[in-house]
Amino acid sequence: MAYTFVEHSVPLYYEAIGSGTPIVFVHPPGMGSVTFHRQQSELSSSFQVVTYDLRGNGKSGKGNKPITMDMLASDLHELFNHLQIKEAIVCGYSNGGSIAQHFALQYPHQVKALILIGGFSEVCTPLLYGEFFMGIYAVKWHGLSFLANVLGRSHGITKEEQQMIANYVRLSDRKRLYEMYVAGLHYRSTDRLHELRCPLLLIYGARDYYVHAYGRIFQQHAPDVRIVYVDGARHQIPTKHDAELHLIIRSYFS
Repeated sequence: MAYTFVEHSVPLYYEAIGSGTPIVFVHPPGMGSVTFHRQQSELSSSFQVVTYDLRGNGKSGKGNKPITMDMLASDLHELFNHLQIKEAIVCGYSNGGSIAQHFALQYPHQVKALILIGGFSEVCTPLLYGEFFMGIYAVKWHGLSFLANVLGRSHGITKEEQQMIANYVRLSDRKRLYEMYVAGLHYRSTDRLHELRCPLLLIYGARDYYVHAYGRIFQQHAPDVRIVYVDGARHQIPTKHDAELHLIIRSYFS
């Protein structure tokens, strides 16, 4: 177990495994670094794999300030500095991709390439709005246990993996998780995508229809975009289609 402190007092939990080009994974609200447990074991032979818990999630502290995208990007910047990472591939999954985008826009010199799994630059389609409102509603009215069970069942393959993910979600601070969902709902990077100075790789499940439209938005606004669709996949690529994900990452960056 390893921690660094952001803003001098908020503990940020992280794990860094392997050697080579750093690849830093950013999880969606609630799920924590355990989201990428398969990437840790499979990619660490080729990369330095860094996973961490966003503040208020998993084993990280919650801090005393409301969540903002600037804050989350700054936390990641401080983690880079703590690990003495000058430049890395940054990979964000789902709403973690919004944090990854904001980091790439705020600290462009630290991002060698940006990978978004099921990513979007804003919430502007009815289906994605629905996903966010379901998360906000679940946290506000049903609590963490309900959300934990949903995320565990949707991401885990075995019962053990489902339980592991659900237990990790339950570690989250309810207030911070609510704030993250709201911040993600209102985040918009579309008008700034032209500022990206790194290659952007978009990975979508071929059956993840409710985010496919965002690929076209990225292509229209960002300068260097490539899109890969994973056959048979929906949204949960890091856990349910990890072999394909690892093959894609290695083919582009090894």
